[in-house]
Amino acid sequence: MSFYYNRTKIVATMGPASAKKDVLLAMVRAGLNVCRLNFSHGKPEDHKKVIDVIREINAEYKTNVGILADLQGPKIRIGLVKDGGIHLKNGSRINITTHESIGDDNQIYITYETFPQDVQANEIILLDDGKLQLRVIETNRKDTVVCEVVHGGILTSRKGVNLPNTKVSIPSLTPEDIVNLHFALEQDVDWIGLSFVRTGEDIVDLKRIIKESGKGARVIAKIEKPEAIENIDSIIAATDGVMVARGDLGVEMPLEEVPLLQKMIARKCRDASKPVIVATQMLESMITTPRPTRAEVNDVANSVLDGADAVMLSGETSVGEFPVIVIETMAKIVRNVEDLGYPYHAPKAEREDPTSPNYLSDALCSSAVYLAKQTNAAGVVSMTTSGYTAFEISSFRPKAATYIFTSNKQLLNALSLVWGVRAFYYDQLESTDKTIADVNNILKEQSLINVGDVIINTAAVPIVKQGKTNMIKVSVVE
Repeated sequence: MSFYYNRTKIVATMGPASAKKDVLLAMVRAGLNVCRLNFSHGKPEDHKKVIDVIREINAEYKTNVGILADLQGPKIRIGLVKDGGIHLKNGSRINITTHESIGDDNQIYITYETFPQDVQANEIILLDDGKLQLRVIETNRKDTVVCEVVHGGILTSRKGVNLPNTKVSIPSLTPEDIVNLHFALEQDVDWIGLSFVRTGEDIVDLKRIIKESGKGARVIAKIEKPEAIENIDSIIAATDGVMVARGDLGVEMPLEEVPLLQKMIARKCRDASKPVIVATQMLESMITTPRPTRAEVNDVANSVLDGADAVMLSGETSVGEFPVIVIETMAKIVRNVEDLGYPYHAPKAEREDPTSPNYLSDALCSSAVYLAKQTNAAGVVSMTTSGYTAFEISSFRPKAATYIFTSNKQLLNALSLVWGVRAFYYDQLESTDKTIADVNNILKEQSLINVGDVIINTAAVPIVKQGKTNMIKVSVVE
């Protein structure tokens, strides 16, 4: 059974439309690399069923499909409103209270206990993904905030609230998130998505919990708030990867700023050798139709050109009518860009700190990619236990294929998110020459490289499980 591999990876959200094994297998064959479990919906037992199916496919077909557990975070919502919806009129006033009650034309309830203490006069409140806008008139600092309706309309129950100007005091990990986090860690997922990240400390707190649990999951920081943009450098430094979550980001910040923010974040992540996912409404129309709009095709293509490690689907694969066709469509768009216009070897800001413990390894990875370009090599082949070499080589975006061999089984699936990387399990660490011959033969047996191809091999000498990469060898496949 054949599987297609793009360099830019595809992340798809799981749901009723993609939960069956035959559907998910067809999606994997079409190019799906990472399955996203959205903990804003569904119960742990529902996610457990999907995880079991993913693991079955990986075991049966020797695939390395990764799992991203995406925590809901402190999503603020209004409560129930009477008659299924109320009409907020422009210029009218309405109170927002922290006392749970049924909303009406005079007052609505918000699920944010310290809202009256955190909000300030003249700050903007957005409801229902920004469709409705309020302005704060005054707050009693206890339980009630008086607002003016700037842009009104029909407000229905449990709609989301965005506060683009407010410094919210809610922690990034809610009690519900903690429960879902421990469940995800017990399932040995590969990545944890942290919603509404504001500072690097949010990432540090999550990593501490993961470490205390004795697990090795890596963290994706979801960039959704203006505070995250202000602190983007510290967040990238602290995290293992980033998601440009354009849904809430596009509500909390002016829409016209989002395209350049996406490019800025992608560039900074590649400079730091951290994978970046671009998400939200990539092929939204395909929830109900089998063909995307021209604008959506351009959006996916431009995200690939921006240097994204992965592009993500949400409702298109979780509840949409055509989950397999969506993956096929996205894979075709990605493939066309990669074949005809991708900026391989695009320059990045190389880190030049000779005191860094990884300084020599970084220089060697850069040199390996340069050698691959100069020799028109078919592949860069590396050994790693931590994954550091894989992330570093990928960040240089080599045109040569990147093949990573590791004895760390959990790393196999985690690398499914990283641009251009295909990972293989290998634990026969003997002499350097023997190991290089072995891994090259494995690739030749799988028809990934051919006799006469130039291969750039990197490794640690002597060959040990935790050694730092310090050797390059140029090989011609025999």
